[in-house]
Amino acid sequence: MAKVEKKVETRGRPKLSEDTRLTGKQLKFVELVATREGQDTLRNLAVEAGFSVSGAHTRAYEMLNPRKSPHVVKALKARRAELAEKYEVSYARHIRDLQHIRDEAIAAGAYSAAVQAEKARGLAQGDIYVSKSEVRHGSIDQMSKAEVKKALDELKRQLGEKVIDVEPDRVELLEASQDGAIQH
Repeated sequence: MAKVEKKVETRGRPKLSEDTRLTGKQLKFVELVATREGQDTLRNLAVEAGFSVSGAHTRAYEMLNPRKSPHVVKALKARRAELAEKYEVSYARHIRDLQHIRDEAIAAGAYSAAVQAEKARGLAQGDIYVSKSEVRHGSIDQMSKAEVKKALDELKRQLGEKVIDVEPDRVELLEASQDGAIQH
């Protein structure tokens, strides 16, 4: 079986092998793309890396094309992996960093910050603090009078002796006015 070679158009520039080292401009471009991609255009990043304004768009495209600049693409992939590892959020790193913050806060006499860091460590651990919340849908405005009374009776049943009716006269007046017994 014969080996087929693929010809790559280089437009007068020497063909770069995959193990070619990056130029200074390429190295700066890789760093800028790895750290600021999405915050600025690739063209602007190429200009900032030192490429001419008129050819920056083309140079950016070529450097990010694995067929034209596999060594640049490989370097960019490696730099992104390095940054991902450096800034990775993991449980162990999170707990360690919070402990470090707590220790530094105690050393600086910032006890409130130390308490907050320690509380955050406990929340991250998962079973030291318990947060309970209920989400209820609807409002009393959407309920009929019978539904409101039923809901109040249910609350009284659940809470037992803890319920204190502080305004019985006002409730009776309100009920009377809703029934039409009181004329204004």
